[in-house]
This record gives sequence, structure tokens and C-alpha cells, in this order.
Amino acid sequence: MRRPTFIAKQASRPSGLAGRVLTAIMALETKRFNSEVLERVLVRPGQRILEIGFGHGYTLQRVATAHPEARFAGIDHAEDMVAMVARRCSSLIRDGRLDIRTGTSRSLPWPNESFDWVFAVHTIYFWHDPSTHLSEIHRVLVAGGHLVLGFREKNAMTEKALPAEVYDLRSAQEVADLLRAAGFASQIDDAHESGLWIAKGTRA
Repeated sequence: MRRPTFIAKQASRPSGLAGRVLTAIMALETKRFNSEVLERVLVRPGQRILEIGFGHGYTLQRVATAHPEARFAGIDHAEDMVAMVARRCSSLIRDGRLDIRTGTSRSLPWPNESFDWVFAVHTIYFWHDPSTHLSEIHRVLVAGGHLVLGFREKNAMTEKALPAEVYDLRSAQEVADLLRAAGFASQIDDAHESGLWIAKGTRA
């Protein structure tokens, strides 16, 4: 069944009551896949981790709560989501363990080599100029730092279900090629249970 364009646009940038309802549903629907992505983010004491497009924020909140010895940050262009997550995670923010900002990965508001890990789930579809986003991610990662991307691969099923005017879908090979072009050593694998895809890039 094709996703209505209104719902697709809300998935891209949730706002208002409809956005809050949709993100609550998405938090449940994507929990397994988010967990599979987090399994690839090997957090160590003292590391700094960034999530791009955190949306409902539960994934970022979960990993930050589980690793008090590390520091976390998040960025999302949906002002309503940033405000909602800031309220829910106020204690993490107050304790200096979480830094959240409004914006996009086209221009990240952190200095060079700020993070050991960057991850993003169901976000790459909305990067209509992915090379710019990946170059910025490369800039803020330390040498040897890692990027983990979770995504639905472009195929007949996803093209039928997701409106092309909102979702810019790519094959796993296209994602791997984009990572390499941005200066990452890359590997791609399908997630074990969800059936979706995970790309991992390492900054040389």
C-alpha cells in the first residue's frame, strides 16, 4: 500500500499533533531496526556519539542512558521534535551528557573531529544532496571514527510504497559508492531480523 504524501512529509519533518502521533507509532514500528543499528555502535568510555535525524528521540535517549561514561549529541531539523526530546531528556542535558540541536547534517554545528561515532536511521532518503551530508559527517568524525546508516533499500516494493517526491531511495550498492566517494571505507549488510540494510563507513 502506498504511503500517503501527507504522512510521508510528516515522516520527513514531523510537526504539530499529527507529527507527535506519527512519531509515537514510528518509535514502535522501528524499535527492532533501531536496536540492530545500535548493535553496530560500539560505545566505549569517553567516546562522543552523534545521532542525525533523531526524530522521536527514544533511540538516542536509550543509548545515552545505557552509557553514562560516554557523551552524546543529536541534531534534527524538526523544531517540534527537538523541543519534545529536550523536555523528555532534560536531566541528561542538564548533566552535560546530551547535547541536542536544531539543524541538518548539511552543516553540522560542531568542530572538526568532534565524534567517534555518528549514526542515522531512516534519514538518508531525505538527503537530496547526499555528498554534502556525508562530507560534513566525515569532517566531524575523528580519524578512525565510524558512521552507521540504517535504511530501506531501493527495490520494487519500496518504490511502490514510498512516494518519490518525498523519498529519495537508493540501492545498497549506491549507498556504498556514496560512502567511498566521501572518503569512507565502507561495508554493507542486511539487518538480521528486520530485513532492512545497514551501511558502516570508517574514516581513514
